[in-house]
Amino acid sequence: MNIGNQFLSIFLFFSICLGEDYDLDDKTGLGRSFDGIGGLSGGGATSRLLVNYAEPYRSQILDYLFKPKFGASLQILKVEIGGDAQTTDGTEPSHMHYGDDANYFRGYEWWLMKEAKKRNPNITLIGLPWAFPGWVGNGENWPYSFPDITASYVVSWILGAKQYHDLDIDYVGIWNERSFNCKYIKLLRYTLDKSGLERVKIIASDNLWEPITSVVIADKELQEAVEILGVHYPGTNTVPKALKTGKKLWSSEDYSTFNDDVGGGCWARILNQNYVNGKMTATISWNLVSSYYGELPFGRDGLMTAKEPWSGNYVVESPIWITAHTTQFTEPGWKYLQTVGHFTHGGSYVALTDERGNLTIITETMTHDHSVCIRPPLPPYDVTAQNVTFHLKGTFASIGELQVWHSKFDFKTNKTVLFQNIKPIKVTEGSFSIELDVDEVYTFTTVRNGQRGSYPDPPPSAPFPKSYKDDFDVSGNPYFSEAPNFADQTGVFEYFTNLTDPGPHASTLRQVVTQRPVTWAADADQTISVIGDYQWKDLMVSCDIYMESVHTGGVFIAVRVNKGGGVVRSTRGVFLWVYADGTYKVTNDLNGMTVLAEGLSGTRARVWYTLTLTVKGNYASADLNGYPLWKNTVLWEPRHGWAAIGTSSFELAQFDNFAIEALT
Repeated sequence: MNIGNQFLSIFLFFSICLGEDYDLDDKTGLGRSFDGIGGLSGGGATSRLLVNYAEPYRSQILDYLFKPKFGASLQILKVEIGGDAQTTDGTEPSHMHYGDDANYFRGYEWWLMKEAKKRNPNITLIGLPWAFPGWVGNGENWPYSFPDITASYVVSWILGAKQYHDLDIDYVGIWNERSFNCKYIKLLRYTLDKSGLERVKIIASDNLWEPITSVVIADKELQEAVEILGVHYPGTNTVPKALKTGKKLWSSEDYSTFNDDVGGGCWARILNQNYVNGKMTATISWNLVSSYYGELPFGRDGLMTAKEPWSGNYVVESPIWITAHTTQFTEPGWKYLQTVGHFTHGGSYVALTDERGNLTIITETMTHDHSVCIRPPLPPYDVTAQNVTFHLKGTFASIGELQVWHSKFDFKTNKTVLFQNIKPIKVTEGSFSIELDVDEVYTFTTVRNGQRGSYPDPPPSAPFPKSYKDDFDVSGNPYFSEAPNFADQTGVFEYFTNLTDPGPHASTLRQVVTQRPVTWAADADQTISVIGDYQWKDLMVSCDIYMESVHTGGVFIAVRVNKGGGVVRSTRGVFLWVYADGTYKVTNDLNGMTVLAEGLSGTRARVWYTLTLTVKGNYASADLNGYPLWKNTVLWEPRHGWAAIGTSSFELAQFDNFAIEALT
């Protein structure tokens, strides 16, 4: 080694060993107000299976999410205002399927908001429509051609939340997957005010920083209408114009990453750096809890996983405890210090105060490869072990001791430690030092009541039951409009009580969407709801069906259904269709283009029939009312998938006495 390299090595050695100094001081003023960390239920149907958990497991999951000083202690809950449309992993029902319809008890978001409020009365509630029922667009796939109708529709949901559930919605977002509409935003503000909802603020535009930032700067009326500039997946960065608006800046949808330890590292990095780099004062995770079939798009992209209500199993994933590093030691309304930033050798730190003497410092040293989020791309950077010294100045100079909470992601030996309360650290003459390794998160705080909450282990994971029946008796599931474990992928299937028929089909499951919704996703032309084990190969499905559309009606039952979510249009499987014109067919796809068999069935509308579909190996057969329609049709792909029910178009149809017998 030459002399120059020796001196360089010595310099680097002493730089790291001697460490770096960082001042935490409020004498020069404070930074922005902290607005909270939250989770997003919806966009779409991401909490679908949560409601079907039995107690005590359902309450335990909710405690890990919302209970203060226990788990994630979330401070914000954002929910989808259901629009009857596919919005990523399923559809959520609208409170107004039709213009003259109103029902504020559909779906599960009302229930979820009430459960969150029950645990944390101060939690911030946000509603955002990802899609709209077709009547709102008046035949167009666009919600803003008649902005007064759209504004009234959204405001009715906010009013219903209060009237029927005593829920005060704090913010409403603007649907903006393609473009936003200035006229609509202003009209929404006007409609809110006219309805006595001045306290409800608007977040815009739930997409990118531009063009909303430039338009807000140029348009004074719009500037007054919008309270928060909210963006999706900002990569921890903002734009100068956004800062110049003086508006609060939020990452109103972020994360969307597989919730293993790399996902936990992603969450740790962006929670700090969204403020350090982008001055964003709230970060909301899509999604809240991964409570949908794991084979749907973006499986396990939640703060925790709860996708087996039939077994009771759930998993408290690392993002829960990374969230706790901030939420258990701060409250919305605390102020960031101006003295926050990046460590010299990689990583970041933030500090917050309640302005009454309390101080919370959160540090993260996540390495690049162990903190990659799903989007946007993460530029390369380096992090190394380092010794740092914090100097507490101003009103913090007299602090003598800080509580310490520690997480360490161990990607070599898998001995990860999450949210561990370790020995307090002494502050001597206003300073303390700490050795930071890579892939660590620390909280240093004057707050003393943090807790790593726990419950006994839930039941072990188990596959969906091989033998399953549902007669859709609403009395067995009185609080929710959807049948347990069914995951609607296009259309909405909800309980229906037939008051004119007290007979064997008095309570059924009914597909109720009769017009294509206004949506940014690719809803199928048919409606479909899936259920079961994606690995099922050989099985028998039976169901009573009732077509309500004379001449044009059509329904199906299916097995080996291989897709859902935003790619539902390309779903394949084995589909048995019967039609009100007296025909049937068997297809290998939801679109009905690949026909395996067809013929006469004698079926018509407004008559109940029992369909049975059996698949074993490469052969399929079907019965109608116990009589064979066809047998031994040859099929090759797909080899496994869910069971399903559905209709041939957006039409009314009923289902009853659904049963599955899985052979393999």
